[in-house]
Amino acid sequence: MNETNLTTEIKAEPNIGVRSNYNRETRAKEMKIKFEEYNTEWTTEFDQLKAELLKLIGFLNPKIEHIGSTSVEGLSAKPIIDILVGLKSENDLDKTVKPLIDYGYIHYDIYNEDMPYRRFFVKHKMGYTNPSIPRVIIKADQVPTSTEEHNNRLAHIHILPIDSKHWTRHVAFRDYLRENSKIKNEYQRLKEELKSKEWRDGNEYNEAKDKFIKEEEQKAVNWYNNKMKPTEK
Repeated sequence: MNETNLTTEIKAEPNIGVRSNYNRETRAKEMKIKFEEYNTEWTTEFDQLKAELLKLIGFLNPKIEHIGSTSVEGLSAKPIIDILVGLKSENDLDKTVKPLIDYGYIHYDIYNEDMPYRRFFVKHKMGYTNPSIPRVIIKADQVPTSTEEHNNRLAHIHILPIDSKHWTRHVAFRDYLRENSKIKNEYQRLKEELKSKEWRDGNEYNEAKDKFIKEEEQKAVNWYNNKMKPTEK
């Protein structure tokens, strides 16, 4: 799958975890998003999760990257590790489902219709159990909305074809924030504004950041592509 014209389509793409036609307007706004200052332990947690994922789906030869705010030194964040897993072929996406759910990951099949290029999983912290949450979420009323559940998430796993524009935009945005302190500080101020509010679920919080992220993602992809161009001799 060859992806071209990465920047012209990027504004139309949903953010991490967002399902655009997922109707939750009837839900009360009762979730408080937990934020923490940047913690070097997040890198350690990523390394441990990467090793676990390689044991479970290493037969697919994935490339595994730490993304999201926990991957950017100096940003406060929800203490949930975002992990991007790149596969060589879109045909391999469904090969990841059984190994991960058998090990306790929750598969959000409900998002596949809007984002067929991605498989999304949640891993909870050790010791957290909730029998009301199925291993595979296929209906809207199965999506957890409690603050308790959200605060017991350890990681979000996003599995994509490595040659997808979605892989590029996530890695580009991470690297852009790491190297551009002005934009990183603007993003931090937005997070400070949002952290005191209450939300229907984590997706609504993500949507509140969406305008800023999409604008900066487009700049990040341009910057990243220029950076990756071969140097002329």
